[in-house]
Amino acid sequence: MHILITGAAGMIGRKLTARLVAAGGIGGRAIEALTLLDVVEPAAPAGFGGRVVTRAADLSADGEPARAVAERPDLIFHLAAIVSGEAEADFDKGYRINLDGTRMLFDAIRHLSADGYRPRMVFTSSIAVFGAPFPPAIGDDFALTPLTSYGTQKAIDELLLADYSRRGFMDGIGIRLPTICIRPGAPNKAASGFFSGILREPLAGQEAVLPVDEDVRHWHASPRAAVGFLMHGAEIDLAPLGARRSLSMPGLSATVGEQIAALRRVAGDRAASLIRRVPDPTVAAIVAGWPRNFDPQRALALGFRAETSFDEIIRVHIEDELGGRLPS
Repeated sequence: MHILITGAAGMIGRKLTARLVAAGGIGGRAIEALTLLDVVEPAAPAGFGGRVVTRAADLSADGEPARAVAERPDLIFHLAAIVSGEAEADFDKGYRINLDGTRMLFDAIRHLSADGYRPRMVFTSSIAVFGAPFPPAIGDDFALTPLTSYGTQKAIDELLLADYSRRGFMDGIGIRLPTICIRPGAPNKAASGFFSGILREPLAGQEAVLPVDEDVRHWHASPRAAVGFLMHGAEIDLAPLGARRSLSMPGLSATVGEQIAALRRVAGDRAASLIRRVPDPTVAAIVAGWPRNFDPQRALALGFRAETSFDEIIRVHIEDELGGRLPS
């Protein structure tokens, strides 16, 4: 099997690559080749015995999508995107990367379909495709009414994914990721970044800034769960999806206050005391239009799973990023 990962230098892309290399195969097939693309060249994974191509590529540039799929990868994980805050701040860049780049990649695949090429496409969408007002829990039949440019771009991508799959150009599944928490590393430009920051920084003994009220509720899953969603979406039979190719993933609905309470239980009062409240009306306004809770029955029926408590999410971060222990 030949696997292409776009956005491979990002946090989820790196973790997905490592999981694939460790597994050695997916869906009962051995992985023989990896093509890893991003706007900055991804690092080659350690311990992989097959062929690896790493390359810097902007999929919204002419010719790059065709080059990406020229060797007809069997499985494509399309993760490449700019995040919500950046897409809102830079309208043109958001549409160029998140919509035009995706459409051009799908078209490059379509142009190869005449000879029977039909890859599995695992596309990372977002719960930002939904907008307020919300029911107590968003079910699988709730309308896509995004209230941000990022959510709009992802919603259009979902429609393209469904249509290109219906026409037989690809076998696609859209994975609507919850907000990923706790994201390791430095903060990014996502408006949701504080959800991770108020846990990640105190767990490392550093101060964190909270820009919203503690009663803000949101939908979360860990990076470990996110990689599991992608792996599972690459392996399962997609026939039960029918024409509805995108799924809201399982996750955990929690308030910021509940996050902080879990931090206190796992890491103590000292860690929780490192959170500094600095209201940011811009961030608060963006987050106010985001989903708070889901009832993802379709995904659960297909075997997708996530954490069920914030204590568990914090412990996953400690295991995966801090060597299993808190800093002294």
